[in-house]
Amino acid sequence: MLYNTSYDLENFAAVAKELCGHGGIRCDVTARSILGREIPVFTLGNGKKAVVYVGAIGGNESLLSLFLLDFVRDCIKQHEKDSKIYDVSVSYLLRERRIIVIPMLNPDGVGYATEGVKADNPLRARVLQMNGTEDFSAWQANARGVELSHNFDAGFLSHKQLERAAGILNGAPKGYSGEYPESEPETAGLCRLLRFLGEDLLGLLEFHLGQGEISCSCKDKLSAKTMAAGRILGRATGYRLIGPEKVFPEGGLADWCIEKLSRPAYRVDCDITRFTPEKARVCLFEALRRALYTFPFML
Repeated sequence: MLYNTSYDLENFAAVAKELCGHGGIRCDVTARSILGREIPVFTLGNGKKAVVYVGAIGGNESLLSLFLLDFVRDCIKQHEKDSKIYDVSVSYLLRERRIIVIPMLNPDGVGYATEGVKADNPLRARVLQMNGTEDFSAWQANARGVELSHNFDAGFLSHKQLERAAGILNGAPKGYSGEYPESEPETAGLCRLLRFLGEDLLGLLEFHLGQGEISCSCKDKLSAKTMAAGRILGRATGYRLIGPEKVFPEGGLADWCIEKLSRPAYRVDCDITRFTPEKARVCLFEALRRALYTFPFML
């Protein structure tokens, strides 16, 4: 995608490091990718109850990691100014809640989509065969061809049937869910973090590129409060709320969070089609800023 062309993984790592320690922000490493890249996780605030934001799950979604870094930076700035955002004091927000941000779950996939597969990559021959071309701009999977969006233990076997029907039997640019749930270090690390939070986890937002929709697929765990929060998210973003009647991607993070942890989770498909590539990052942040600041008090 055009939105990836100026992406710089080294610059992302440098910015992530530079943000650590500002305004009480803590930065840890939730896991390392297949190729050994760190996956940073930022913790904003000291409250007992936490919400989690996850971006760049797909390799071709680098823009979402930048917009989440913009949120971290903005939160630091507003906290230092003791500002009120949407009628809530940021100091109060960070005292009462923790906002845990994982801007880029899939750094290897982002590297493929933005920089191609370099000559010194030990998996180069294998992934070139998977992709069938040197153009990796549409690559969604991780370094070895597992699409992380389907690597969670929620409808995993159902997705395996879809894979076989589509002739996907091994690694691929998209659509292959892996040998078993949490087979990849990226998803396993995230699941460990979410399990560790346990009862303190209020809810989760996973961000993808899409058509301006918020999916709330709580199935038998659906509650009025969960749907109410979904409607508030819809109003805050201007996105359409999709209820449980919509088929949710098998093996997805939000479904896993709902089914295994019994916690509200939403997939936010961000619409960038109305923005020019040059303005997409700024415009997306402005479109979702209210939701990012207010979600911690919706649940």
